[in-house]
Amino acid sequence: MARLLEKYKKEVIPEMMKKFNYTNVWQVPKLEKLVINMGIGEGSRDQKVIEDAVQELMQIVGQRPVITKARKSIAGFKLREGMPIGCKVTLRGRRMYEFLDRLIHVAVPRIRDFRGIPTDSFDGFGNYSMGLDDQTVFPELNLDKVMWTQGMNITFVTTSKTDEEAFEMLKIIGLPFAKK
Repeated sequence: MARLLEKYKKEVIPEMMKKFNYTNVWQVPKLEKLVINMGIGEGSRDQKVIEDAVQELMQIVGQRPVITKARKSIAGFKLREGMPIGCKVTLRGRRMYEFLDRLIHVAVPRIRDFRGIPTDSFDGFGNYSMGLDDQTVFPELNLDKVMWTQGMNITFVTTSKTDEEAFEMLKIIGLPFAKK
């Protein structure tokens, strides 16, 4: 069993039940999925950039990403409908908890001048999004083979009804939020 899943069952559930006065274990919000998205602006002009991003994201998360394509043409960006513009992957279950464990304990501490994850990126429905500027904070990547540094967005989709519940759950799981 993944280490964070075990922590969720042994620490998060009892603490959330006590803090929010839940009467049933099933009322406690849980992490449903993680969506990791890499938007690649140069991908519309160079297929190699897209292929490299797909390979790197696959090495980081351990699952093959889907290539995202432009929905409509935008002349100002020299973009036509159907051109590849990024890649994304959705993680659930064991893979999600293993990736989250690596994100919290390995990748985030490697970010230069890190002062905590911002707390203002909740969407009002209990979901949280954060961005990373550089994929090289993950140790799975061979830095000699990385051609372009690429950022990524990570969205935490939870079953909580409010941002306060989601914030508390993610804080107990171990996300290093910035001090308010």
